[in-house]
Amino acid sequence: MVEDEREPVGGADGAPGAPGVAGQPEGWVDQRDVTDVAVLKALADPLRLAILDALRRADGGPLTVKELAAALGEPQTKLYRHIKQLEKAGLILVAGTRLVSGIVESRYSLAQRSIRLASDVFSEDSPARGDAYDAMLAGMDRVRDEFRARIAEGRLDFSRPRDGSEGTPALFADVPLRLSPERLIRLRNQLGDIFDELNREGPSEAEDAVEVTAFALLYGLRPGTDS
Repeated sequence: MVEDEREPVGGADGAPGAPGVAGQPEGWVDQRDVTDVAVLKALADPLRLAILDALRRADGGPLTVKELAAALGEPQTKLYRHIKQLEKAGLILVAGTRLVSGIVESRYSLAQRSIRLASDVFSEDSPARGDAYDAMLAGMDRVRDEFRARIAEGRLDFSRPRDGSEGTPALFADVPLRLSPERLIRLRNQLGDIFDELNREGPSEAEDAVEVTAFALLYGLRPGTDS
């Protein structure tokens, strides 16, 4: 989930219910640009973001609620209302159904490849501004929760790269700066270009491909009374 004021990559229509892209189900879009309060509220929960992440990582395609519960380590009953809210917001799609012991079982897939929070929702007169920040905070909480879980699993790798080069295969940086407005914009665009490039490339099919989480947060502060 990215906040981006630049033009969408590929110019995809981000409205829920847009015509499906070739090879994708009806309602699927390449990039969803979020302006709607209901969609922002759906994104403002770490568990719902975890559901979206689990669907993104699913190599076998759409998942049932039972399969999502197993992937997330959560009770199946806990997920139903979150699934319904994501579906109502147009963020996931019912990819298929089947009858199991007299009960209709649905399989769910993502409704988009990537999500951006449109810059308009952050304007001072936007009624969705608070919800947009809540969605961003939920994203931060989601990354923190996942990071903690990977520590517990012993799967993080901050050691020296296997090829013997300097540095680590991972990166953590917290760098407070004072930049000119022009330099801030340039830095923001440079970071945005990196994520656009990664999205265009898609997942690697290499046998030695590594599962990666990339998280970026960059913001400038308006002058305050203590400046």
